[in-house]
Amino acid sequence: MSEVLFYHLEHQSLNQVLPLLLEKTLERGWRAVVQTADKDQVESLSANLWTWRDDAFLPHGDAGEGHGEHQPIWICADDETPNKAPDIGHVRFCVNGATAAHLDDFVRTIYMFDGNDPAALEHAREQWKLLKDSDHEITYWRQSDQGRWEKMA
Repeated sequence: MSEVLFYHLEHQSLNQVLPLLLEKTLERGWRAVVQTADKDQVESLSANLWTWRDDAFLPHGDAGEGHGEHQPIWICADDETPNKAPDIGHVRFCVNGATAAHLDDFVRTIYMFDGNDPAALEHAREQWKLLKDSDHEITYWRQSDQGRWEKMA
């Protein structure tokens, strides 16, 4: 059973929030996969992780760079997980309409969606409906005006 978290982005963009969550993931000793539904976005997500903060480093890679088995963070546009290692927790981040195919392979699956985008909201609602009666622990998080994440459901 995996935890499934829905992060409703309203006050900050994906490029602002994702690096912070990835940093927390690595601090736990876990590995991460960031899956986007848009192949063209893999490169921009990677570029953002290289430059998101001057005093931080988030080691990552994608299929263009290779060596997936060595990458703590893997960025892709499909359901691959080449950085999986035994006995290490894994988190899958689904962004921009991506859908996780194998929830049980991860400690957590996180759906991040732009609350200002009607199509993104609809996709998140569809995923919520599909998963709400599953064996997974599902929670919904929304960012307050102060920037704190509040559990809404």
